[in-house]
Amino acid sequence: MVLPNSHRAPSERPLTVPGGSLTAMQVDDEHVAFLGQIQRGVISRAQLLSAGMTKRSLQYRIRPGGEWQRILPGVYLMATGDPSWDQLVAAAQLYGGDGSIITGPAALCFHGISCRDTEIVQVLVAPDRQRANYSYVRLLRTRRMPTHYNPSRATRYAPPARSVADAVRGIDRLGDARTIVASAVQQRKCTPDQLSGELAARHNKGDGMLRRVLAEVIDGVRSSPEGDLRDLIRGSGLPAPMFNPDIYLNGVFLARPDAWWPSAAVAVEVDSKQFHLLPEDWQQTMSRHSQMTAAGILVLHISPYQLRTEPGRVLRQIEAALQAGRPAPAVTTRPAA
Repeated sequence: MVLPNSHRAPSERPLTVPGGSLTAMQVDDEHVAFLGQIQRGVISRAQLLSAGMTKRSLQYRIRPGGEWQRILPGVYLMATGDPSWDQLVAAAQLYGGDGSIITGPAALCFHGISCRDTEIVQVLVAPDRQRANYSYVRLLRTRRMPTHYNPSRATRYAPPARSVADAVRGIDRLGDARTIVASAVQQRKCTPDQLSGELAARHNKGDGMLRRVLAEVIDGVRSSPEGDLRDLIRGSGLPAPMFNPDIYLNGVFLARPDAWWPSAAVAVEVDSKQFHLLPEDWQQTMSRHSQMTAAGILVLHISPYQLRTEPGRVLRQIEAALQAGRPAPAVTTRPAA
């Protein structure tokens, strides 16, 4: 029995257009719908053709005023309206082709790592991939494709250490690079050792910024303002402090100040909730001042704004504190790990 067109199953229903039908072959509608669901409403030309859709049918769907739209060459949004950020990222991976992986700033957003705003999506692809950068997509050809990735539906994201390294490589502002690396380490998304391993495996001339910031992190600096403090002190002629050491009172952990001069028992704290990214870190900052003061430590609180706008005044405050300070006998110090 032949059913009327209005009662045919979706895979059998012809797509009618001016001039005739486009049903040269049956379309696996269930498979197309499944791909659209797991790929956030984005699908590639290759996937559609493999599912049985004809080129003519595809062109009809993406015609001006049609139900679909092209995002990138060979990649389509199965809806009208503006694509979301997640859809743009999914489209970038499809444009990169089989095995491609999202890295850089888009992956940092996925991992919850602080980064500068960007409209560029970096995609790791095989070195022989014959495809050019297009629109907001930047293809990074690599022979070191990550062996593990973090999935979100059908989108694949590079691990945190790789994402950080790829993001920092394209940055020319030291403060932005410090923020990314410090955020990743503070939030325990990756360790300094993992970043060092990534840096050692890269051998890229463009990784100088990452090398510099990582050296600061390993030396104990954990945020961008702390890096600014380090630069200010090192260029001032003041005695070199210890950065982020562990301070103990009678053998019990007391605090971890941003900068510390044990010979004068002077500590400097850069107070910025933005860069004390773990909530408990910010709460502890408020309570440990009195504990440090009671132990005989002179604590100076400096804001990132003061570091930028009043560096001379900050240095004079530190110098005066060092001259007035004296050792705290019950306090011992352990350098940053």
